Amino acid sequence: MRELQLRGNKAGDSGVKHLSSLLEDPNCKLEKLYLQNCSIGDEGFRALASALRSNPSHMRELQLSFNKAGDSGVKHLSSLLEDPHCKLETLGMEPQDTQDDRCSLS
Repeated sequence: MRELQLRGNKAGDSGVKHLSSLLEDPNCKLEKLYLQNCSIGDEGFRALASALRSNPSHMRELQLSFNKAGDSGVKHLSSLLEDPHCKLETLGMEPQDTQDDRCSLS
């Protein structure tokens, strides 16, 4: 599987923690992950960033708009982006009151 869309499923932090354990697997080849509007908070963002840091070679696009990211969650993702092994090209982080949810990382 190269692409997974879970938009709007309200997985929350606990669901993303379970998903993160799968993303840590070196056999995971997922390139695009869509988690918009899934009620993910700082703990979920931390788990996701940690998983992608441990297995960074494939993920190219990560859409996390309309979640509950606080300062801590954003810092975890920022540290992921600073990792030289991180291959993300697109990270969507649109809060509910803005229009453009994509930014190019290249």
